Amino acid sequence: MKKLIAAVASLPLALAACGNSAEDAAQDRMEADARASAEASGEAIAALGLTERQLLDADLIGANNVELGDVERVERAADGTVDRLLVEIEDSDPDRYVHVPITGLTTVTRGDDVDVQTTMTAADLAALPEVSLTSQ
Repeated sequence: MKKLIAAVASLPLALAACGNSAEDAAQDRMEADARASAEASGEAIAALGLTERQLLDADLIGANNVELGDVERVERAADGTVDRLLVEIEDSDPDRYVHVPITGLTTVTRGDDVDVQTTMTAADLAALPEVSLTSQ
C-alpha cells in the first residue's frame, strides 16, 4: 500500500517532467477542436471572405505589417456568426491568449499567405483580458 501511495504521490512530478501540464493539455485540446471545426466547416466562408481553415492559418498583423500573434481558434456568437478570434500573442512566455473582435479586421495577402490585419498595437493586445484555456 505504501508503494502505491508513493507512486500516486509522484505522478504529478512525473507528468510535469514530461511537459503534460494542465495548460499543455488544454492547448492540445484547443488545437484539436479548432482543426475539427475547420474540417467540419469545409470551404464555407466563415468571416472576412476566408474559410475557417484560412483563418486558422493566418497571422494577426499590425498596421505596420509586424506580426502580433497567431490565430488559434475561430469563436462564434450564439447565432453562429464569427465575432472574435482567439489569438496567441507573439513572443509571449508563457503563452498568452486574448480574444480579438472580428470587427475592424481586414485581410492582407503577403506572398502566398493571407493574414488578418488590425489597427491595434502590441500594447493594445497586451491590454486585452487574458483568456485561460483551462477554463474553456
